[in-house]
Amino acid sequence: MKKTRNDKEMNVKYEEQIIDIVKRALVEDIGYGDITTISVIGDEYIEGSAEFLIKGDGIIAGLDVVWIVFKTIDPNLNFVPYFNDGDEVRSGNIAGVVSGDVRSILSAERTALNFLQRMSGIATLTNKFVRAVEGTKAKITDTRKTAPGLRLIDKIAVEIGGGVNHRFGLYDMILIKDNHIAVAGGIEKAIERCLKYVKEKNVNVKIEVEAQNLDDVRKVLKIGGVDRILLDNFGIDELKKAVDLISGKFEVEASGGITLENVRQVAETGVDYISIGMLTHSPKALDISLEIKI
Repeated sequence: MKKTRNDKEMNVKYEEQIIDIVKRALVEDIGYGDITTISVIGDEYIEGSAEFLIKGDGIIAGLDVVWIVFKTIDPNLNFVPYFNDGDEVRSGNIAGVVSGDVRSILSAERTALNFLQRMSGIATLTNKFVRAVEGTKAKITDTRKTAPGLRLIDKIAVEIGGGVNHRFGLYDMILIKDNHIAVAGGIEKAIERCLKYVKEKNVNVKIEVEAQNLDDVRKVLKIGGVDRILLDNFGIDELKKAVDLISGKFEVEASGGITLENVRQVAETGVDYISIGMLTHSPKALDISLEIKI
């Protein structure tokens, strides 16, 4: 059912943070004023509408963010989405219609499209990976390789596409990586220092450690204390051996060199998670345009 958005219907996760992101994006784009719209239209109020035209197949994501863009620009604008975030869309579909003062619509156009195209691109790519591993227990997860300032938006898009979120930042999970291990003087020392810290500081977060080879896996199994082992750049045979070694004692995550062509093989080794940087660092935006109707 098509419905006009209003404040009472708003139920967006992380609403305040998204509003802040949108405000910064609008300041970046509009600055001291939309001089093109001001010079061409001036003070004249013109009632109109605009349709979001889908020009490619994919998963739509970011409709609630688009609504926040319009509400922030002009509370009197009405936005009617024709789909829900996560729906499949086809080229030629209309994702939704915004109506009201065309000056406001024009000023919001690019920012609204930027969010909608990027988020839909991330959701579409994520969904391709999710479908590729259907029937296995592996979950597709993101990384911190996100656009600066847009991590929340990027990660919401991954969820919409059917993936799961890894840590949001350096503050909500401990991930001991190769550089930490090198500085600490070895994987055992890195884990020991980490465990000592969380105990002394009463820190309640998950702990993950990166393994570069099967020897690292054996060392982690011996010392224990972590929640997940990240198998970085392991070949398929090595992944299978590592999963057998770990034998369910810890969660297992695979990462590095994973593509749509090989993700199924990785999933079938028995890993619990597959983290993929390209979901957010190099997605192809879904082609969408905004067509004004007077």
